[in-house]
Amino acid sequence: MQPQKERYTAIRNVTLLGVIGNILLSIIKIVFGVYDRSQALIADGLHSLSDLISDGLVLVAAKYSSQDADADHPYGHGRFETLATVAVGGLLILVAVGMLVDAGRRLFEPALLWQPTSISLAVALLSIFVKEALYQYTIYIAKRERSQMLRANAWHHRSDAISSIIVLVGVAGSMAGVLWLDAVAAIGVSIMIAHIGWSLGFSGVSELVDTGLSDKQLVEIKNIVQAVDGVRTLHGLRTRKMGATALVDVHILVNPRISVSEGHQIGEIVRASVVNKLDDITDVLVHIDPENDEEIRSNLNLPLRTEVTRRLQKCWEPLEANHAIDKITLHYLAGQLTVDIYLSLTVLQDMQMAPPQTLSQCFTELLANEPNIHDIQVYYY
Repeated sequence: MQPQKERYTAIRNVTLLGVIGNILLSIIKIVFGVYDRSQALIADGLHSLSDLISDGLVLVAAKYSSQDADADHPYGHGRFETLATVAVGGLLILVAVGMLVDAGRRLFEPALLWQPTSISLAVALLSIFVKEALYQYTIYIAKRERSQMLRANAWHHRSDAISSIIVLVGVAGSMAGVLWLDAVAAIGVSIMIAHIGWSLGFSGVSELVDTGLSDKQLVEIKNIVQAVDGVRTLHGLRTRKMGATALVDVHILVNPRISVSEGHQIGEIVRASVVNKLDDITDVLVHIDPENDEEIRSNLNLPLRTEVTRRLQKCWEPLEANHAIDKITLHYLAGQLTVDIYLSLTVLQDMQMAPPQTLSQCFTELLANEPNIHDIQVYYY
């Protein structure tokens, strides 16, 4: 719980810093844009204002995504971050469309064009410096905390810095007598914002529909799994992202004759190895296979232990050997059932009516009448 709380605190603090910066820049850009008659600067101010909304989404999502798993959300609340990423992307696209329509209208109606002065240049320079600083700090925290949502917000800051550069060029051109360059700069800003919004929204939607990890990450997972002692091979590798983290399902093939506990131990080592070596992975569900279940015939028609034991009893009960059966091991392999029976040597003394060969003969006859049992092996110790 402590790391989650620390992660939320880090995301909250850097986002609040962005809120303060965006409030100041929005006011400065819009006020001076109207005063200095710079359409591009006003558009840039609206862009900064949209950052405030995205900051609010990040704060809310960060609070809920940091909560632990519960009965209603057994895989945790990481998808709140994903939803916030999609929302920020959609917001950017809406802002871009509004800016594009307004700038296009002014471009085709020369009477509406404005002519800004050096005041707009100074504000644009201030915006470039502040927003780039916010981007660098936010992207640093995003990488450290592995937050795609915070990374999206960082690019929101970077897009504002780039748009201010375009504003700078547009205002300078307009001051030089090219009046339409300010409107063209606003159009350039809107197109850039729309592109970033689409990229962020698409990545978020891909995560919501459980798109798997990249091929490079899958290769890393496979190498880690196959390096564990006891793993013969793997298949059925599936992954999905959950906010800042990812979940993995994998089938591993082990020796079919080992014990259940040894197979479980191998699976636990696989899980721990992947989680410890790959920061993005928080949990691995390991399915233990005694054989490649993608290639073999189904074992579903074979009987389970109670039914097998009942069928075998007709062999050992007449010989009064029931109490000597120490263990029965069932092997379901290649669509066939093999039975291992373990008998104590004391059974030789208990069998007064017939020699041990009689028991083996009975099992042989049983096999002839039991198509579901492929073989019976008897071991004495």
